Amino acid sequence: MPTDPLPEWVPTRRRAIGDRIRAARTHRNLTQEGLAEATGLDRKTINRIEQAANSPLLDHLLLIADALDIPLADLVRT
Repeated sequence: MPTDPLPEWVPTRRRAIGDRIRAARTHRNLTQEGLAEATGLDRKTINRIEQAANSPLLDHLLLIADALDIPLADLVRT
């Protein structure tokens, strides 16, 4: 089981991932709705990931990276 509460670096990195997704999305002139359509995800899911409101599923990150045409590693690098 994960440590409860999580170490501070975990939510910090989660916020950084959300920021990278938002930056890549806006660089491609996509709205959250547009990215949601491209991934098959709900707009609220995209928003929660960008806002670091919850931990994204790996499958969601893979879909987002593919839709943004960037390597997954670029989204999750530290």
